[in-house]
Amino acid sequence: MSVVLEFDGVSVVRGGNRILDKVDWLAEETQRWVVLGPNGAGKTTLLQVAAAMTHPSSGVASILGETLGDVDVFELRTRVGFASTLLARKLPQSEDVLNIVLTAAYSVTGRWNEEYSALDVKRAKRVLREWKVDHLAERKFGSLSDGEQKRVQIARAVMTDPELMLLDEPAASLDLGAREELVQLLSGFARSKDAPAIVMVTHHVEEIPPGFTHVLLLRKGKVVGAGPIQEMLTERLLAKTFDIPLKLTESEGRYSARSLVK
Repeated sequence: MSVVLEFDGVSVVRGGNRILDKVDWLAEETQRWVVLGPNGAGKTTLLQVAAAMTHPSSGVASILGETLGDVDVFELRTRVGFASTLLARKLPQSEDVLNIVLTAAYSVTGRWNEEYSALDVKRAKRVLREWKVDHLAERKFGSLSDGEQKRVQIARAVMTDPELMLLDEPAASLDLGAREELVQLLSGFARSKDAPAIVMVTHHVEEIPPGFTHVLLLRKGKVVGAGPIQEMLTERLLAKTFDIPLKLTESEGRYSARSLVK
């Protein structure tokens, strides 16, 4: 199997604060990872390194066989699909949804002077349909609900047939119905043999789609556990990660957790 991500002692320090602390991590092309941890654990920073948007302060980060610091990150980013709230803020709110998806082909955030082929347009329309937002193609991105924007972002991330897909809290702030619809779509995508390696950041085990295979648990920038989800998603490791005793239950590939503190 091909390795898509390899972190060797990766640390990120900002303003004297150690956001990531000597993280060792390896992800392969057939794996679908969930990154779990409390606020301030370093999850988003980890994803930014994986997206070639942040360089480690120390250690070595390799993405799709390329080492950060020795590669043109602008070329590398075209091979990585990325969806996050931070990216959503950079997308032009007045841009049509179809154009939002199309611009992924050039790894830019808005239409300028690029030229797109009929094949590009056809693919953009197809991924919008696959993520059930094709009816929004002519709407302005800024007019969409939070849930609609998140699905458009994922469609945009899929647009270029990425070798690696990174999703930063795709279900955050969604209502129950929107969350469940998104989890179902992500589950189907994760189970597809044509899907790339996936890394999804979340705070909640309830948001883990069936079909995800591995979990990375982070606390204060350090790895608490990393490996197959059946082995690492345990009450003991969750309690260590979130610093509270938890009851973990699983049913048909869906998880839930509740506090044992009375």
